[in-house]
Amino acid sequence: MKKLLLAGMLGTSLFAVSCSSVNNAKTSQNQRSEFLKMKGDWQIVSIDYDKQFKIKPFDEGADAQCFVGSHWRLIPNNWSGAYTLNGGGSCPAITQPIKIDVKNGNTFEFKKIAEGTKAKQNTAGYTLTLINQATDQFSLEQNIPFDGENVKVVYNFQRTGMK
Repeated sequence: MKKLLLAGMLGTSLFAVSCSSVNNAKTSQNQRSEFLKMKGDWQIVSIDYDKQFKIKPFDEGADAQCFVGSHWRLIPNNWSGAYTLNGGGSCPAITQPIKIDVKNGNTFEFKKIAEGTKAKQNTAGYTLTLINQATDQFSLEQNIPFDGENVKVVYNFQRTGMK
């Protein structure tokens, strides 16, 4: 009788674990499909932040306003992309290859890839929160530590091509 009871408990626990694995796989697949919707060409149409701060995003040495109008190509099926600053005025003209990832459905991570290096050689990067995602627009929110507090910067993207 004890063996029968033990076998029943073991079977029940295996069933519970297998159902949990299926649910985790479905959640992961749903997050991946949402990420794939970001595939394409995008443009930063505006950047929202407290203007009393001088923001120079992503260590480019350029003012945040230089990123308005920048072109971003995101290719989630191979986790790559690039962004291009148009230049002009005091803004530099830059094209920067990146490796991208979205974790837990809303954490957007990217790292810049220097010419002649592989992505795995670069461990430093940027973590932003994906907010307000729709078919043709999304926003990324970045919290930048300053003087013991965080300065919130929101980059607003609009699709410009290739879905």
